[in-house]
Order: sequence, then C-alpha cells, then structure tokens
Amino acid sequence: MTQHITKGSVFDDLGFSAVEAANLKVRATLMRAIEEEIDKKSLTQAQASKLLGVTQPRISDLRRGKMHLFTIDVLVNMLEKLGKPVYIVIDDRLAA
Repeated sequence: MTQHITKGSVFDDLGFSAVEAANLKVRATLMRAIEEEIDKKSLTQAQASKLLGVTQPRISDLRRGKMHLFTIDVLVNMLEKLGKPVYIVIDDRLAA
C-alpha cells in the first residue's frame, strides 16, 4: 500500500484549481456549521426549513453535502437566521 501525502485538503487532492478549492472549503465549512447548529438545537428538517425560510428538500440537500446547490451568500444567510453570525478573517501570511 502506498502512502498519499495530502496537498492540504480533499479539494486540493481531487485536482480542483486553487480558486475552486478555496470556494469549496468555505462552503464546506459553512455547511458543517449549519448542520452543527441544527443538531445543537435538535431541529427536525421540517423545523429547520421553516426557521431558515427554505423547503425541507433544501435542508436534505444540505445534509447530504450537495455543495454545488448552495452559494456562500445563501449559507451565510442561513447561519445568520440560526443566530450564528459569520466573520471573515483574511490572513496575508497565506498569500506567500
């Protein structure tokens, strides 16, 4: 068995461009935070959909990790509705 050295994330390893990988990492992080908050509040998909103003199948898509169906702004809005504001930190050290 050969060992695989990761390039930093699964998105990098799958061959996405740096820009695409960065976008996917942000969306994955936001989706994970939404799922965690829904779980923390013990919301059913129906309750979560009502709170977030979306359909229940939309919550199912989120739970199934269908990242291509969600934009960053939609995910940020969902977190705000869950009472979890989003703050962005841009680290210049990463640009080197």
